[in-house]
Amino acid sequence: MKKLEANSNEIYVLNPTAIPVKGLSRSILCDIERHVYTLIPNALYELLRENRTGIISEVIYRYSNKDELITKTIEEYFDFLIQGDYIFFTNSPDLFQPLEFEWDYPAKITNAIIDVNDFTDVNFEEILSQLESLGCYAIQIRLYCQMAASEMAKKIFEPTKKSKIQAIEIVLPFASFCELDSWSKLTDLYTRIKYLQFYNAPKYEILQEFGYNGMGLIYLIKDNIENEKCCGVVHSQYFTLNISSYTEAQHHNTCLNRKISIDTHGNIKNCPSMKESYGNIRDTTLREALGKPGFKKYWNINKDQIEVCKDCEFRYICTDCRAYIEDPENIHSKPLKCGYNPFTCEWEEWSTNPLKQKAIEHYGLEELVKKEEKAM
Repeated sequence: MKKLEANSNEIYVLNPTAIPVKGLSRSILCDIERHVYTLIPNALYELLRENRTGIISEVIYRYSNKDELITKTIEEYFDFLIQGDYIFFTNSPDLFQPLEFEWDYPAKITNAIIDVNDFTDVNFEEILSQLESLGCYAIQIRLYCQMAASEMAKKIFEPTKKSKIQAIEIVLPFASFCELDSWSKLTDLYTRIKYLQFYNAPKYEILQEFGYNGMGLIYLIKDNIENEKCCGVVHSQYFTLNISSYTEAQHHNTCLNRKISIDTHGNIKNCPSMKESYGNIRDTTLREALGKPGFKKYWNINKDQIEVCKDCEFRYICTDCRAYIEDPENIHSKPLKCGYNPFTCEWEEWSTNPLKQKAIEHYGLEELVKKEEKAM
């Protein structure tokens, strides 16, 4: 406690990049600069909310009321904040104001998903050109069929060489994997490849780390991704914590905002997993689909509006799914494939929850659930 005692009479400020988020049962401290979060009790959240800046000795005196246990607890809180560099000391606290959480991006579309199977017949070059015209910077292509590295280079990567699209993510079956060298050469040749993910692999393994430019990851996962129905799983391993995603989460749906997708049949959708179609890429441009009534109806549904999620401490760093929800008749219902309970702070397997079985049947996910249970 020596460090705390040395600074107890100086003015502290909560680092603007350390943002406390309250849940029903506990809170988290989001460090959007270091891209990590830390679990904290709600009592510490309230302390920080009411005392973003101050003098430690005065805060302790004001709250402890000479109670030794409360005094010790608050001292431990501040020691944790100091050790973690969540607060710092300054003579000019007014210079360090909380961050503004406005979000915008100078593009009509920021990201897209293209699903491909053996029967998909689309012009990738034309699609990429249309996406580029909308300002899209990230594309995920999900293959439900085998494709060799040479074929992928010709069909998908060559058209992107002169494109303004910044990141391409490829999800494909492990059956397409032969030797690491052939895929590694692709990431060297096409520097817009963010990652290559091979699913249905015998094990989880990172084969090639991100390069110096944050691109070129190659890894294996055991998950069996058969079709678009496998999408929408909510889990802590998919949490995203950076200033862009955090600020977007304050106002928008972090999965569907400014997203456009093309399913295996060429239908233009918000997400390939959703039923609503806004035309087919063969006779409708992406710009035309974007302008159709209802296309943007999910964009502004944020986690503060979604049942259960609005009480969750992870709501601003978690993804969201509107394709599969617990109550299909309620657009603000909790994601079906989320097993976290913010009331008990426990994770459970979502597919075995008896309260979710009706929705599982509604979406026709019974076979998918059975296969996942066998794989567990």
